[in-house]
Amino acid sequence: MAIPAHRSLRAARHGRNVSRSQAILKWCAIAPLSLILTACNWAVLDPRGPVGQADRTILIDSLAIMLAIGVPTILATFAFAWWFRASNTRATYRPDWEFSGAIELVVWAIPTMVIILLGGVAWIGSHELDPAKPLSEREAPVDIQVISLDWKWLFIYPEEGVASVNDLVVPVGVPLRFSLTSASVWNVFFVPQLGSMIYTMNGMRTRMNLKADEAGTFRGLSAHFSGDGFSDMHFAVRAVVPNEFATWVKATRGTGPTLDGTAYTALARQSANLPPSTFGAVAPQLFSQVVEHVLAPGPGPATERGGAAEAPGKGR
Repeated sequence: MAIPAHRSLRAARHGRNVSRSQAILKWCAIAPLSLILTACNWAVLDPRGPVGQADRTILIDSLAIMLAIGVPTILATFAFAWWFRASNTRATYRPDWEFSGAIELVVWAIPTMVIILLGGVAWIGSHELDPAKPLSEREAPVDIQVISLDWKWLFIYPEEGVASVNDLVVPVGVPLRFSLTSASVWNVFFVPQLGSMIYTMNGMRTRMNLKADEAGTFRGLSAHFSGDGFSDMHFAVRAVVPNEFATWVKATRGTGPTLDGTAYTALARQSANLPPSTFGAVAPQLFSQVVEHVLAPGPGPATERGGAAEAPGKGR
């Protein structure tokens, strides 16, 4: 039975309207993605120090090596599907084929070379970027002692005799020698634009060397889940010229409270979103006392039953 012309026209218009509505919905779903991406920070891919630059090189080199096999494999998949399509009479059909030495050589040789290259990049990078390896034998580094607490960061400058909470001030162009530990549970110290991350562990001292080549304020954060306040456990890294760093130390020294055992114990109590603060003096060997448990470890995150977790370091 023939369909009236006006019905056909109406159906066509309806189809166009549906297609137009679907297109609008698709773009409405895609448009917010661009807004979300504008908030992204290049971080690791926008380094501001020699370690960060080396990390970026390793990431890019590794990606290039993997793409060297990934992209040809994807293209070959489409090429084979197109060439061996049912309508292509030029494609040779070999139902009894089962082995080709040449194909086996290619199939195994290429992945083997990729693994060797990636292994070489990882091997060389692991030794060149050993966190404990000094960045310079000629320049005297600035010593900084780092203690991760629940849920904040304590930075002690032993040579300068000052300390700060959630605010790390460093001189530009000067090697930074970090000693790190944790007051309670495991944590990870990470400044993406300066380079490598490293664990902080209760009762242990880890070491890391970094350097800032440019002045600026960089984001530092905790990269290991450590309880309720983890998401707010970040800090600012302010890289300033050496003269400004000396001025900051002079202005901080002698002003504000003293970081001794009593002040440290109070600071170690669980708290989140603590505003940056400073200590005008630091008791000698405070960092070593934290590492050696002369000062008691922090309570750690609460358990699901509502009680305090067992003190870190006990029973381990």
